Amino acid sequence: MALQSIRMTGAFGTSRVAPRASVLSQRSCRAARLVAYASAAKAPILPYRVGHGFDLHRLAEGYKLIIGGIDIPHTKGCEAHSDGDVLLHTVTDAILGALCLPDIGQLFPDTDPKWKGARSDIFLKEAVRLMDEKGYVLGNLDCTIIAQKPKLSPHKESIRNNLSALLSADPSVVNIKAKTHEKVDSIGEERSIGCHAVVMLIRKDLS
Repeated sequence: MALQSIRMTGAFGTSRVAPRASVLSQRSCRAARLVAYASAAKAPILPYRVGHGFDLHRLAEGYKLIIGGIDIPHTKGCEAHSDGDVLLHTVTDAILGALCLPDIGQLFPDTDPKWKGARSDIFLKEAVRLMDEKGYVLGNLDCTIIAQKPKLSPHKESIRNNLSALLSADPSVVNIKAKTHEKVDSIGEERSIGCHAVVMLIRKDLS
């Protein structure tokens, strides 16, 4: 793609000035991906790797609430550039963190219109591909979803099974916990939803 720029005409003729912000954003996105793939090729093959992920989204009316790829009935959903799946975003970041790669915001920036309304399983599948490329399999995954409402206990098994399928992992190594925030801060006031995840990766020849 040719670099777009703004031309200005003045007393000294036509000149080029800085590229538009949108173009710079696209170039930064491509650069982050190149760094990720280069790092994936050069990083040492450690026997085990551990990563932590965290995400938080505002809740607002007019959006679907999607957690782990499952539609959860609720009056509000996550306000986000993509589908706002707080669990899949968190797990993606945990895997990328374990691999010491750029985070989800760098690889899939919300400034790129390509990801507007995108399904979050796209991001997770790319993280899983990088995990496989670097020679690792999932050891285990522990996730904690924090939401005052809705009650997530009835949905935990379906969330767990779908997440396990996306990871190509046995459900026995994927754990989903759900907690409230005791009506404290934005989560407790039902204005947002958060999630933490810790992942352990194991080198393929040790699994």
